[in-house]
Amino acid sequence: MKIGVISDTHGLLRPEAIAALRGVEHILHAGDVGDPAILDELRRIAPLTAIRGNIDRSGPCAQLPAIELIELSGHSIYMLHDVHELDLDPVAAGIQVVVSGHSHKPLIDWKKGVLYFNPGSAGPRRFSLPISIGFLEISGEDQIVPKIDLILSAATGRSAVEGSAF
Repeated sequence: MKIGVISDTHGLLRPEAIAALRGVEHILHAGDVGDPAILDELRRIAPLTAIRGNIDRSGPCAQLPAIELIELSGHSIYMLHDVHELDLDPVAAGIQVVVSGHSHKPLIDWKKGVLYFNPGSAGPRRFSLPISIGFLEISGEDQIVPKIDLILSAATGRSAVEGSAF
């Protein structure tokens, strides 16, 4: 199962992100949506699970849950916008993946068998950070392959939809 992971759109859903997400079987949005129309557009691509972030304070995005626990392809995925607000032990809770956003910094980190995954920001550029989205490829009971793709290079501002994983 291929899962697209996006965060921190802040009201901007780039065409490069839409193109990169085509073909995924599920999309996770880790908050700071900024515009409910983004959720509608993502739902046209694949089933969507979304949470709110710190900018989603009013309107329909404020009605999104702050956290979400979802099971996809037999794996428990816990979503929250700011990983520093994690108030449970994922290992003890049987969670295999913690998805977050907020920092705008892409992150793939394994701790005690749990994947901590931040796709970075797909919205407006912040500082010199890249514009990126992530993917989780789940195959089998124990196989989760995380990947982060640049959709705009931090250095050049050019589209990099074809890959550029790091």
